[in-house]
Order: sequence, then C-alpha cells, then structure tokens
Amino acid sequence: MIRFLLRFVGMWLLAGGFVALVLDGVRSIASSSLVMTPLGVTWLATSETSLARAEDLVSSNLPAGTWETVMVPLLQAPLFAVLGVLGLLLILIGRPKRR
Repeated sequence: MIRFLLRFVGMWLLAGGFVALVLDGVRSIASSSLVMTPLGVTWLATSETSLARAEDLVSSNLPAGTWETVMVPLLQAPLFAVLGVLGLLLILIGRPKRR
C-alpha cells in the first residue's frame, strides 16, 4: 500500500514537472529567450506564509546557515527540475521488490 502511494505521488510530481517544463517552454518561445521559473517564485506566489514558516522551521531546528547553504540554492532551481527529480525518487523508492 505504501509503495503504491509513493508511486502515485511520484507520478503526480513528475506530471507537475512536465507541466512546468511545457509552461516554461511556451514562455521561452513567446519571449524569444530562455525562461525558467524557480521553485521559490512559484512557492512564494502560491503560499507566502508557508514559505516563511518553512524558513523559520529550518532556521530553528537545523544548524546555523542551513537555510542559506541548502535551501536558497534549492529555491533558485527550476521548478520542473525539482518536481521531476523528486517524482523520480519517489517512483524509484516505491517500485516493487525484485524476486
């Protein structure tokens, strides 16, 4: 049951990454330059309060400087790449056992 759930969520994340890639492609064609939407911009537009809560959580529970060294580069990464990698990882974790 857990494996199915991991694969299911992984497929949805992979699909979301594909949608983000298509949207970035359309924006790139329309502007005649490469456009990649960062994860942080999308998260900020979706839920500003949860981003602030995540920063507080990371800053209070993890060693000093973790937000700047780990989370800031992750938030600057393209949304399609983050969703794609996370989706692939969940699919690989949830794959059936080999016999």
